Amino acid sequence: MIAPRVATLSVRAANVLRSFVMDPQQVAALIRQGVPDVRVEVQSEDNTHFSARVVAAAFHGLRPLARHQLVYRALGELMGREIHALSIEAYTPEEWNARSDRGEPGLG
Repeated sequence: MIAPRVATLSVRAANVLRSFVMDPQQVAALIRQGVPDVRVEVQSEDNTHFSARVVAAAFHGLRPLARHQLVYRALGELMGREIHALSIEAYTPEEWNARSDRGEPGLG
């Protein structure tokens, strides 16, 4: 009866992982680790649904979907578990500067 015990342990491990709560600072730190030379601001009201504004030169030449995938890769397996949802605004530095020149709020 080894198989049922292994399945039970896997369910327990999954429950422990699901109970881990992320905060916006942790999400931002993971994005900083995974995307080179990035400026990022993350917000959340419930620590499961997040919004991120990300500015990185790595986004040059990438379509929006590829930019989002780069951010998702930085977050790895946390997406869909600890991070239930993530809204991403992804800009190159030049795109961000153009928005800032129009009076858009600054990025911390």
